[in-house]
Amino acid sequence: MTLRVPKMILAAMGGLGAIAAPAILAPAQAAVSQASPQAFVESLAQDGLAVLRSGSEAQKRARFRSLLGEHFAVRQIGDRLIQRWRSRISSSQYAAYTRALPGFILGTYADRLSSYSRATVDVQRMQQSGSTYLVQTRITNPGSNPVTAIWYLTRSGGQYQVYNMRVAGINLTLNQAQDFDSYIQRNGFDALVSFMERRGSG
Repeated sequence: MTLRVPKMILAAMGGLGAIAAPAILAPAQAAVSQASPQAFVESLAQDGLAVLRSGSEAQKRARFRSLLGEHFAVRQIGDRLIQRWRSRISSSQYAAYTRALPGFILGTYADRLSSYSRATVDVQRMQQSGSTYLVQTRITNPGSNPVTAIWYLTRSGGQYQVYNMRVAGINLTLNQAQDFDSYIQRNGFDALVSFMERRGSG
């Protein structure tokens, strides 16, 4: 399976360096602001980018996993990635998939963030659409053109969570879902889960 991770998407993941803060920092609940959608995104990004400038790879991955669970709607994201197939798979297949998803995200993106250690993430504006909060940011990495990234937030239990991003017009969830669809059509759902497990253990 060849994942399409163009440079503009990696730029967004640089903004998502927020989810790679090290274990030596204060707990995520204290570090990431819940004062407003803008404050949430800004603090999430700034904490993570600070870590990319220090800390070991093991610390980054450990904090990535922690903040992924705390500040990203992983189950909602995962369901959207396999929406087309959800009714066709068994409960055991779904359970295996949900177990593999966090590791897959880590294996796909965590080790690619180092080149964005000097990036800046500036919050530009926010708008609310129903229960969704859209926070627009500008991600600037030296040597690259600035990228506009829109963070899609939901609010659950009084906490903001990221459930999608749109980068330079590319919907990251849709982009990944298309890759999953293609792989499942060629190889089957169980093969996708096996691939995700291998990616997560690498």
